[in-house]
Amino acid sequence: MTNILPILADTQASNPAGLGSMLPMILIWVVIIAFMYFFLIRPNSKKKKEEAEMRNSLEIGDEITTIGGIMGRVVAIKDDEDAIIIETGSDRVKMKFKKWCISTVDTVKEKPADSKTEKKSFGLFNRKKNEEQNASTAKTESDK
Repeated sequence: MTNILPILADTQASNPAGLGSMLPMILIWVVIIAFMYFFLIRPNSKKKKEEAEMRNSLEIGDEITTIGGIMGRVVAIKDDEDAIIIETGSDRVKMKFKKWCISTVDTVKEKPADSKTEKKSFGLFNRKKNEEQNASTAKTESDK
């Protein structure tokens, strides 16, 4: 059996602080924490923010679904109690729920069309489409 103690003593003498072995370990922990932030924490906080925005933008007359699966139309919003009153079905049963129990808002609301929200097409794959659009607009302008 070989004696390992002289080899260990030699490595500790050349690197007394052990910084060479600490740096990769620190980098690994930084990468793990960054991974957890970008793939676990950040998407979850974005989802919570979107849900809170959806619940705060609720209006009377919206069709909703609760987390329990009850579907109905909002007839009253009580901000002081943080609650809503919905009516369900054709018999118009009214029930009171807390706002946090809203799962989805099923009413489709039209968003104003902004020129900023239009997708601009770039690249080689969209070149033919852009050329066709430009040709058609030039043709209509020349007809005028």
